[in-house]
Amino acid sequence: MGEFVRVEVEDGIGTIRLDRPKMNALNAPMQRELVEAAREVTQDESVAAVVIYGGERVFAAGADIKEMAPLTFAEMSGAPSRLLQDFTKALAAIPKPVIAAITGYALGGGLEVALAADFRVAGEGAKVGFPEIQLGIIPGAGGTQRLARLVGPAKAKDLIFSGRHVAAAEALAMGLVDRVVPDADVYTAAREWASTFVGGPALALRAAKQVIDAGLEVDLETGLEMERTQFAALFATEDQAIGMRSFIEKGPGKAVFTGR
Repeated sequence: MGEFVRVEVEDGIGTIRLDRPKMNALNAPMQRELVEAAREVTQDESVAAVVIYGGERVFAAGADIKEMAPLTFAEMSGAPSRLLQDFTKALAAIPKPVIAAITGYALGGGLEVALAADFRVAGEGAKVGFPEIQLGIIPGAGGTQRLARLVGPAKAKDLIFSGRHVAAAEALAMGLVDRVVPDADVYTAAREWASTFVGGPALALRAAKQVIDAGLEVDLETGLEMERTQFAALFATEDQAIGMRSFIEKGPGKAVFTGR
């Protein structure tokens, strides 16, 4: 458990909790703790799915500008800029379903944390955006790349060029978030979604996530070969045998998987 990030595990769901009052500004220690949290939920076999949560009032308002402002080009081009991408890469690489539970603001680095998840649940009053252009910079923790892949280049340019805040309803319409619920229900809704993966075929879920994410970076033929390889590999698992036997004997949706 870190100073600003902690991992809580209950009923097969791991919650990565951001806790740096008042706005969960993502300073360098917090970024390093997020890398460790991602490693912890990855290695914990009792965790089937993950929720990233900033609390009832705010998800994360962005990177710590006071920390970054004094840095020179030479300083920023080294470890600080690499760490910005390391912590979002670590979150994106968690080989389990990951859901961001967004309350309040998810801006700049906070939105980049949410984009590293597989799914995003937002409260009705949530606001998301990339205000970096107003500081004379651009998103640096994966925002330009993950946002464009999620909503398309034109919408990504709109948000990044303008720096505007986007309300939950518009974010849902453009595909930036996946569900909008009352503000008080965000964490509960994210946990309920995560619970649908508990007891599921962990190796198949991992393979699906890996192939989908990696396939976005390659041509179709290469992606199809990746899919074929992972598909065949799952026939070496207990879950494949259990799932197919259960389907034949009992019908769909009744298998009890072991995760092996």
